[in-house]
Amino acid sequence: MYRFFVQPQVDQRQQVVFGYELLLRKEQHGHWAVPAKFTELSLDKQVHLLEELAGQLATKATNQVLALNLNREQAEDELMLGTIIYLKKRLNPAALTIELTESATLAEIQKYSMLFHQYGIQLSIDDVGTGSNTFDNIKDALPFVDQIKFAMQNLRMSGKADQIPTALAFWQTIARDYHLDLILEGVEDEHDQRMAQQLGIELHQGYYYGKPRLAVKPAATEVQPTSNER
Repeated sequence: MYRFFVQPQVDQRQQVVFGYELLLRKEQHGHWAVPAKFTELSLDKQVHLLEELAGQLATKATNQVLALNLNREQAEDELMLGTIIYLKKRLNPAALTIELTESATLAEIQKYSMLFHQYGIQLSIDDVGTGSNTFDNIKDALPFVDQIKFAMQNLRMSGKADQIPTALAFWQTIARDYHLDLILEGVEDEHDQRMAQQLGIELHQGYYYGKPRLAVKPAATEVQPTSNER
């Protein structure tokens, strides 16, 4: 069995939940786990799960954003574009953002941007500054996207937590120069929150606001910080 877990995305200045990142999970031996491959559940089947989820979250009533990850293999599926556009029509008027988790070619980004924007779908580059999504690799694509995401947890897990303030300041400058939204992932406590606020970063995501969870009822829109225990 597969289900989408959700994690809130918060506008800290307005103190509201403006959207949710969608995280696919698979039930194994009574526990929910990250699938070995996200492509083991086809995109069209994921769409059916997402339609149910949108109703549970009441996103159509609140016009909140659903953010769906798309990896390299999924992006290369010839049916991907049509499936995503179909999903957006089914979700209206709720918003949809596609987060590219791996570096795509400039030509692919340009194609996605042109088609998605015709249907009001936003395009995001995930995990900037780590993996293949370095500035040199994505700089030519930045004019074609709407958002970038910086994941502090990636640097923490690689033992580079001391580099977070400098790297985050750099990407905040990039977001401002390219007129992009910047979502800061990995906000775990008040210290992280204050650092973001000092840099003028208002869009947050992380355990401080809520761990990924099953959506079983309409979610609250007010920000309610939680324990940072993992």
